[in-house]
Amino acid sequence: MRPRSLTAALAVTLPLIVAAPAVANDDNGRSAAACALAGKTGWTDEGHNTDYTQFQQPLGTKHVLMLFVDFPDAPATGTLDDYYDQLAPAADWMKQDSYGRARLDIDPLKRWIHMPQASSSYGFQRGITFETHEAYVKQAVEAAEPYADFSKYDMLYIVPTKSASAISFSPTYLYDPTTAGITANGKRIKWAVTFGQDMYHWGYKVADHETSHTFGLPDIYGFTGADYHRYVGGWDLMGNIAGPAPQHIGWERWKFGWIDDRQVACLPAAGTRTVHLKAVERPGGTKIAVIRTGESTAYVAESRRAMAGDADACSTGVLIYKVDTSTQTGYGPVQVVNGNPDATSPTGCTALDMAAYQSGQSFSDPTTGVGIDVLRRGPLSDTVRITKR
Repeated sequence: MRPRSLTAALAVTLPLIVAAPAVANDDNGRSAAACALAGKTGWTDEGHNTDYTQFQQPLGTKHVLMLFVDFPDAPATGTLDDYYDQLAPAADWMKQDSYGRARLDIDPLKRWIHMPQASSSYGFQRGITFETHEAYVKQAVEAAEPYADFSKYDMLYIVPTKSASAISFSPTYLYDPTTAGITANGKRIKWAVTFGQDMYHWGYKVADHETSHTFGLPDIYGFTGADYHRYVGGWDLMGNIAGPAPQHIGWERWKFGWIDDRQVACLPAAGTRTVHLKAVERPGGTKIAVIRTGESTAYVAESRRAMAGDADACSTGVLIYKVDTSTQTGYGPVQVVNGNPDATSPTGCTALDMAAYQSGQSFSDPTTGVGIDVLRRGPLSDTVRITKR
């Protein structure tokens, strides 16, 4: 599947057969691989076999060149520092979210880069083609090349003047290795986030969302339907960037290498395990319990707390969700299970934001034979029993 531009999240107002033997509490690191699922879409998905020639490794420091662009029909307004300050907190957020394993070193080129065409000519509508988007990135690079050494950087952030209303949203550019593409200072430009006016709605986390696309993640909000956030609510910024608990789910942190195999409790076949989960918002401990249900599917349980990047979480406890690595971006590759469908949602929260399971609650899926029982809750942890029949 050929590369294409990726869009930012849309703005919205927004049967028992026989008794199964218990699985011994063996070392998580040895068993975790049996629950790793391969991606089946050929593009961004929740699979563990990400092609890191096409996508960017989500580990270590990513050196980002920030370019500020204006246009003949939209001259520069405001100070460069104001634009930088709007997005700079994305670096601290990424560091915290990754337990320090991924860092953004954002280096602003402190001058306006003048684009050769009117802002209205660049085709920034939903469904913008790869070729049109690449042409925009190429022109920005060519205009900036006399002033910057692109060989020093891993990716670009291209920020338009606020007066360029036609540059409306923030797609991510992922290069096509089969074409000539864009080269500057002898280096291939592989990844770029081209920000639009929606950055003022979403805030700096739009940079974390879009950068996560360069790491191979799909969108987990819905591309169709009246409720764009019906799959995960506000539990992950790949769904609702402005959600109340937007840190990456544990499954994605495992995919990225931000948590290790030894932090994953896997149940790949019939059996039972009791797992002590430490909140994903804090480093250390077992982070996710995974019950594999098929070649590309699994249920995952993790502990969530209202702290760090999830400080505004509407509910806390055990978050349970289904992963399907064969599902395309925008069509529900992750789906949260609502443990409290009858709960009253406070102001600023949706029904799915209330999904976290509490001590004494249980989830079961008779079709797959999966059961998850929440046994105990601690200040920063939850203990669950996971079962597959």
